[in-house]
Amino acid sequence: MPIAVYVLGLSIFAQGTSELMLAGLLPQVADGLHVSIPTAGLLISAFAIGMLVGAPVLAVLTLRWPRRATLLGFLGIFAAAHVVGALAPSYQVLLASRVVGAFVYAGFWAVGAVTAMSLVPADARGRAMSVVAGGLTVATLLGVPAGTALGQHFGWRSVFWVLAALAVAAMVGVRATLPAGRPDAAKLPRVADELRTMTQPRLWLTYGTTALATGSVLVIQSYVAPLLTETAGLTAGWVPVVLALSGIAGVLGIAAGGRTADKHPIRTLHVGLGATVAVAVAIALLAGSAVLAVVFVVLLGATGFVVNPALNTRVFAVAGGAPTLATATNVSAFNVGITVGPWLGGLAVGTGAGYAVLGWIGAALAALAIGTVLLARHNSGQTVSVPDPATATP
Repeated sequence: MPIAVYVLGLSIFAQGTSELMLAGLLPQVADGLHVSIPTAGLLISAFAIGMLVGAPVLAVLTLRWPRRATLLGFLGIFAAAHVVGALAPSYQVLLASRVVGAFVYAGFWAVGAVTAMSLVPADARGRAMSVVAGGLTVATLLGVPAGTALGQHFGWRSVFWVLAALAVAAMVGVRATLPAGRPDAAKLPRVADELRTMTQPRLWLTYGTTALATGSVLVIQSYVAPLLTETAGLTAGWVPVVLALSGIAGVLGIAAGGRTADKHPIRTLHVGLGATVAVAVAIALLAGSAVLAVVFVVLLGATGFVVNPALNTRVFAVAGGAPTLATATNVSAFNVGITVGPWLGGLAVGTGAGYAVLGWIGAALAALAIGTVLLARHNSGQTVSVPDPATATP
């Protein structure tokens, strides 16, 4: 892997920590800004909305810009948004800064993913995406707990200052490792090609796979704490331990998926999603056992993340020579899963069905994801051909 790919992964780590960090700091934020905890929780929803919209919009707007300059611009705005957040005098200012930060983070994801895959041969794209996407997994494993601890000891605003500094450090790395310059005019991507690529039914089925696969994991992981304490009977002190083990399993899953996604993307999806179905069913049936609940929650981290590199490389492969907007929309599909999965889980738990029912929902979503993979293969002949700009200078 070129060092630039690792720099992009570290940049995602810095920004991904911001995406998730407030979940552990809501009481402090609510108290500091004199709002209720549910109102403070909307800061997380605002970030998700910014991600959902920002990826495709910025992918189109920056399509013909030099990639290094574009990524530096996104990181600069992200850093500035977090300085504003650290100084925010009111809830409304912080909310606006969260939306802006998420918007450019989504743009960085979209352009960064295409850049990473353009820096390596076609048979190494899965591994490149496992490094980039691994930045978000490491953020979940290390960044979020560290941010929570920092905020609890030095105040929630201190986390915003640290994230602004990390974004500046990422700018230094991007500038030092990514090639500069603009591609030849003949190799520049065209909006018309990108939009024509988006008309492929197979591409939208692939987005469905991404959203369903992500939702199948998040519907369970979002409620891991009450699942372990109320259903499995563990004490609250076990929750961070299990989450850390699940995060480690997720890192290993992404690494394994990155190794297989290039040569066997469909097999990787079938095996990973099939394993997620099995693990989710096991959680539904056996969550009452403390030992088995821990085992299967940790396994869910591995099975849930092993498919991520294949989810990204499949979109790149289907899009052909016009991958930027298609890859950006896949970022939105991930966020659809992140939003809808916990929402479905909340609806189910709200009926009084208990937390074990989340396993059945996760299994159903993963099974539906397998169905979209099969349908996409059935539609594999419906392909839009456009010139391949992958060899253009990033």
